[in-house]
This record gives sequence, C-alpha cells and structure tokens, in this order.
Amino acid sequence: MARKVWGVDSARKVDQVLLSCVLQNFGTPKFWGRYLTDISNVSRGMTKMEISFLKSHNIKVLPIYNVFDQAIGREKGITAVRNAVFHARRLGIPQDTAIFANVESFISVDDEWLAGWTETMVTSGYKAGFYHDPIRGSFPEAYCSAVKKNPQIAMQSILWSAEPETGVSTERKAPNFQPAVPKCRGNVWIWQYGREAESCSINTNLADERVMKFLY
Repeated sequence: MARKVWGVDSARKVDQVLLSCVLQNFGTPKFWGRYLTDISNVSRGMTKMEISFLKSHNIKVLPIYNVFDQAIGREKGITAVRNAVFHARRLGIPQDTAIFANVESFISVDDEWLAGWTETMVTSGYKAGFYHDPIRGSFPEAYCSAVKKNPQIAMQSILWSAEPETGVSTERKAPNFQPAVPKCRGNVWIWQYGREAESCSINTNLADERVMKFLY
C-alpha cells in the first residue's frame, strides 16, 4: 500500500511569512498547490521566484489552472489545456508534471470538456489532473461518462478530491486517507480534507505518494 504524504494549497503567494506560519502551526508540507495565473480577488499566480523558494525548501509544486467559469465542450477543454501549458512553460514547469483543472462544484462541466482536457494534456507531454467535488455538482456524472466513452481517461488522469471535509489539522493529526471517490474507475491520489485554516491562509491535503513523481 502506497505511503501517504502531507501537503497544503493556497490562493496566496508563498513567501517566508506564510511558510513559517505553516511550519510553526501545522507541519512540513511535501507539496504545495498553487495557481498558474492571477485572477482578481480569487488567486495570485505563481512566479519563478516563488517556485524556486518552494523547491529550495524541498517542497514540490502542484500546479492548478482555474481560468474558466464553465467546462462545457471539447474545444473549450482543448483551449484550456493550451493556455495552462503556456503558463506552465512560462514558469519553467517541465513536462510530465500534472496540471490540475480547478473544477469547483459550482462550475458546469460535461464529459466532452473533460475528455478534451485529458487527451490534449497527454499529447502536450504534461499529465492531466482534476481538482473536483465527487459529491456535489456535475463533475461526478460527467467524469464517469467520459471514462465510459474512453476508459483511457481513468488511467491518464489524476483526481484530487475535495470531499469529505473533515477539518484542517496538523500534519501529525491528519486523518486516514479516505477521500470520496467517483462511482467509476479513477486515480484519486490527493485529498483536500481541510479548508481555510484560521492561523494561515491554507488548505490541508493528504496525497498518495505515487502522485509525487508528477509534481514539480
């Protein structure tokens, strides 16, 4: 059985102040989820300097792409990949790294978009990932429909589950790895089990160590 590793994600830029807050209050993250681009009042995009800072502390970067308000149609999925890959390359993030589409529960999504994202990401040399809610919203049904049409999608993508939310914890007190999973095949290798820590601007996660080779 694969070992589980602890990490965090944040919409805020990682600097010494935020890292020190996490180290003092929670633990030592093995990975840190961060957004590829700026979205006003939502997320700060990564910089090369920030990536170097994280890597200097032996923390792997988990890239997230969130520049879409709906995920409908194959062409839109393909366009999203092209934009995400552009930003990944701009930041020096190498191929074979997973890029996670931020498919929140309030975003409309269909199987064609998910197929377009996965299949195009594979041909780009990067790995397809989905941050998603496996309980609420349209992702669960859309994902299983996409897998039914093309079973390769289940093998070619990594799922980052947002449920259940058991609450923020320290690394030492992290729960057992029990993310909610789809009703079809899928590599659920990351679980965001705690959100919006009060002491630091982070969410807490557990990951199957198999995902680590696909982070930067």
